[in-house]
Amino acid sequence: MKKISLLFLLSLGVWTFQACDTKKNDTTEQAEEANDEKEDQGAISSEDDAEFAVKAASGGLMEVELARMAQQKAQNKAVKDFAAMMIKDHTKANDELKSLAAQKNITLPSAPGNKHQKHIDDLAKVTGAEFDKEYMDLMVEDHEEDVKLFEEIARDDAEDAAIKAFAAKTVPTLKNHLAEAKRIKDSMN
Repeated sequence: MKKISLLFLLSLGVWTFQACDTKKNDTTEQAEEANDEKEDQGAISSEDDAEFAVKAASGGLMEVELARMAQQKAQNKAVKDFAAMMIKDHTKANDELKSLAAQKNITLPSAPGNKHQKHIDDLAKVTGAEFDKEYMDLMVEDHEEDVKLFEEIARDDAEDAAIKAFAAKTVPTLKNHLAEAKRIKDSMN
């Protein structure tokens, strides 16, 4: 009887864990799983390049969505102007990445992944000067990560020349965004 009860509890635990698995709803996880299958079939050349594209796409989608939110919620004109630049530049980069991914048979997420969506959800809860501060704090943090990631890919981590070229072409824009985000953040303190 103990063996049956233990087996039942283990089965119940596995079922509960699977039911609570938020990764199933994470668009970046779904894209990475699709790319893993494609790599296994020889349909894409590099898992690392695909992972970069997925991260870049999720981050780019978040940037545009947050910028649209900032256009509505920000009080500071410099923050609104920064948001307009984010929409323009990241929409362009997202479109270029989408085209490149299609050429390379890489699946991209259709929406920001869970990590990026949490930032969107968190900022949606704040307003006024608090929104401006938190948005600019996030823009500095996010662009520091982006610059590092894109520089690594552009320098030597990408296997595909077109992926490497995309990253290299995007780095100066990201550095400009980072410098502007820092300038605005500092002016608000």
